[in-house]
Amino acid sequence: MSRDRLYLFDTTLRDGAQTAGVEFSLEDKIAITRLIEELGVDYVEGGYPGANPVDTAFFEEKRTKSATFTAFGMTKRAGRSAANDPGVQGLLNSAATATCFVAKAWDYQVKLALGSTTEEHIEGLGDTVRTASGAGKEVLVDLEHFFDGFKANPEYALSCVTRAIEAGARWVVLCDTNGGTMPAEVRQIVGTVLKFAPGDKLGIHPHDDTGQAVANALAAVDAGVRQIQGTLNGLGERCGNANLITLIPTLVLKPYYAERFETGVTEAHLERLTHISRAFDDRLNRAPARQAPYVGASAFATKAGIHASALLKDFSTYEHVPPESVGNERSIMVSQQAGKSNLLTALSRHGIVLEKDDPRLEKLLATVKEREARGYSYDGADASFAVLAHSVLGTLPSFFDVEHYRAMVERRHNAQGEEVTVTEAVVKVRVEGELLMSVAEGNGPVNALDQALRKDLGVYSKRIEDLELADFKVRILDGGTGAVTRVLVESRDGSGERWSTIGVSSNIIDASFEALYESITYKLLKTEAASVSAAEETLQHATAVG
Repeated sequence: MSRDRLYLFDTTLRDGAQTAGVEFSLEDKIAITRLIEELGVDYVEGGYPGANPVDTAFFEEKRTKSATFTAFGMTKRAGRSAANDPGVQGLLNSAATATCFVAKAWDYQVKLALGSTTEEHIEGLGDTVRTASGAGKEVLVDLEHFFDGFKANPEYALSCVTRAIEAGARWVVLCDTNGGTMPAEVRQIVGTVLKFAPGDKLGIHPHDDTGQAVANALAAVDAGVRQIQGTLNGLGERCGNANLITLIPTLVLKPYYAERFETGVTEAHLERLTHISRAFDDRLNRAPARQAPYVGASAFATKAGIHASALLKDFSTYEHVPPESVGNERSIMVSQQAGKSNLLTALSRHGIVLEKDDPRLEKLLATVKEREARGYSYDGADASFAVLAHSVLGTLPSFFDVEHYRAMVERRHNAQGEEVTVTEAVVKVRVEGELLMSVAEGNGPVNALDQALRKDLGVYSKRIEDLELADFKVRILDGGTGAVTRVLVESRDGSGERWSTIGVSSNIIDASFEALYESITYKLLKTEAASVSAAEETLQHATAVG
């Protein structure tokens, strides 16, 4: 039986940026794009080039490897052609492969927000789509307020759909912009739209204002649309958008959908689902929702009670999917069931191969659990996990030891009488028996410590020359005077690779230094593996020649 293809479109970097309290930096957008692509989605919408400096810089180069890189923007302004509209041309000149234009499908909004007429707006929609399509872009049209517009004036709403498709749009997306449409209404209205447009050109963009965004997305799929738009963890303005972290496993794992539809998501993608969700929350400096479907810490947690014996014989009676299928793990209150398979998968990503019955695995698992109880989280700090694993397994080389460090912040007046803040750090390390001391000034204590720590590592100095700090985030885990601080540091090097390390302490400087130390250690681990591989190749070549 052939299955219809469903396409997944992620709008985290635009819709998510409209969330109260969320502000993405350029580094955030680059890192989040990598997370999104790990899901196996088809499209990544990166924002609105020209709307702000961050989005403009983000679209200066192609940021995706497999997903279609998509820019968002407005249709042309009234009174000018799309070819002469700076906003439209900015989209077409960006590095995006596809462009998504927003148009208003509710006649009331056309008059209220645009001060225009429906005839003029329809003409502008067609001109914009033709111009973008002629420029070689794949064109999508988001029909804002479609469901409210259809209820008020179905003739106009449907004319927006047909005009966009006639002009060359690949997708026309029906938006439930205020999130107030019921699933039964979605199914009914989409059924009508299908009389005017094929389902493989229609998408759904639901908001979650009634808590039914996922249900509305599924209702639209049942009715015939073949593209779904949503965000990581349901991020978005007001109550958020359809949650792709919930939608994706539902579409892939539930026979009702899996037997009828296929997506670009593989088993390997799904096994990273929990990691991606939690790493995204770590980047936003917020606690993951414990009861989130599929990926929450409580998603597969069961309070055994009087059902303990039955539960231990057959977990499936309490679980709708195997937890490992989405990268999560089972938790039973009377005995924690450790996720060995998850641990083995994580180790394999770093080239560490162990048998499932290796006793060192139990020790590593216990160490991870103990550190997580103290505030560590390795979902968003995979490099720290690699360092920890090598340490516990006894395979971590002794690159350098930190014997002492000090950070000093001083506010004083300079020679011009201006009040300035000066930060200085001193670090003493021992490398192969030699004691080295470095002093550095920086923009704050963390930057100063970073500069001092990397200033002189003796024989390892050249191996970290291209290492730099890309991002730094702090989260307070417990309030009060004894608060525990978690620091997440993102680093990068000349190869283009980025990695994250974590530090936890009641002292923010101590936590920061731990994360910096592990970042450098991970970099040295990388270069150690590369140098060993190069040496082996040289030896093999010499042997062959000899």
